[in-house]
Amino acid sequence: MNHLEKKIFAILLFVSVVSFQTSGQGAGSFISGQDSLRNPITVAVPFLNFAPDSRASAMGDVGVATSPDANSVHWNNAKLAFIETDMGFAFSYSPWLGNIIDDMSLNYLAFYKKIDQNQAFGATFRYFDLGEIQKYDGNAVFQGVENPNELAVDGTYSRKLSENMGVGVTLRFVWSNLAGDLQGAPDAKAGTSVAVDLGWYYTKPFILSGKNSELSLGAHLSNIGQKITYSAESNENFIPANFRLGSAFKTDLDPYNTITLAFDINKLMVPTPPIYETDADGNIVVIDGERQIAQGKDPDRSLLSGTFGSFGDAPRGFKEELQELTYSVGVEYWYRDLFAARAGYFSEHKNKGDRKYFTVGAGFRYQIFGFDFSYLIPRGQNHPLADTLRISLLFNLDKSGNEDSE
Repeated sequence: MNHLEKKIFAILLFVSVVSFQTSGQGAGSFISGQDSLRNPITVAVPFLNFAPDSRASAMGDVGVATSPDANSVHWNNAKLAFIETDMGFAFSYSPWLGNIIDDMSLNYLAFYKKIDQNQAFGATFRYFDLGEIQKYDGNAVFQGVENPNELAVDGTYSRKLSENMGVGVTLRFVWSNLAGDLQGAPDAKAGTSVAVDLGWYYTKPFILSGKNSELSLGAHLSNIGQKITYSAESNENFIPANFRLGSAFKTDLDPYNTITLAFDINKLMVPTPPIYETDADGNIVVIDGERQIAQGKDPDRSLLSGTFGSFGDAPRGFKEELQELTYSVGVEYWYRDLFAARAGYFSEHKNKGDRKYFTVGAGFRYQIFGFDFSYLIPRGQNHPLADTLRISLLFNLDKSGNEDSE
């Protein structure tokens, strides 16, 4: 397999296998083969839901109710107002599908600034680089280099409603150039979308067996926004709207050691592909240009109908709706607020993508500086996400120059 074939294959994996897919009935068969029970949900720009930072990804992609940090906007924007330091920023980098191609990466830059004790502002920039593709014509004459890429830019406002509860709102602009020469369509164009995130966060400190403890709850709606298209308006695709719900329990083991246990549930708020009628040869029945649906609902619906109707549109009923939930569990241990060790597990049903992996990682804090890394270990062999590594750098500043130690 040459470099171009590897790159195209990697992009297809990114679009089709890893974290949902972009569009089309054929994408489901790419994952499922001949198994008719597998019915993964399809979306455009799935990079919006990729875990961007090392701390949360080391805990099995848990983050809606963990303690706030500079990367809180992705997991729960309502946490931002609870950060104790005045200002900070973080940068995260992750090579993507490194076992297949060597120049794809996910990059994430986050910034926050406290307005006062109850309010905070945040801004993030996410860039997904699909690397370079060298183009040649039928006579093997070099035609130039393509660099498909995607990005998202956010602005966030977060506010405490009380000492223990807060809310947040994020406005996001999304740009994707997966279209163009890469898809070979003369009328192809870059896709754009605008989306909103809404978050809620509650945290309550208390004493348990004489030790300082804290219970936190969180809920986050993300990527609620317009569908995206790379050509004709009739080919619009849903972006990965998501509902995340979770909790975290933190307690001091002794004056020097702290442990946090966290659990998240996710539901992709995108129409589930229906089951189409087929003829005796197994071909989908098409009448007047429309594929005939045997079970489920038409996925070509309006934004509101498709997003909020996604809780009850699975063709196999409530059992399949439950299969669309993903689960994350994570643990974080801190020694003297200086060194952290983390581990977690992520699980997705086999009929909806079958992503199952363990994660591990560590972190270090010293004064204003922080460093985190994480490593992903899939359960299956030869998995596209195997050996995924994320690295994060953090800087937390306050007006007196003191550090914040998570």
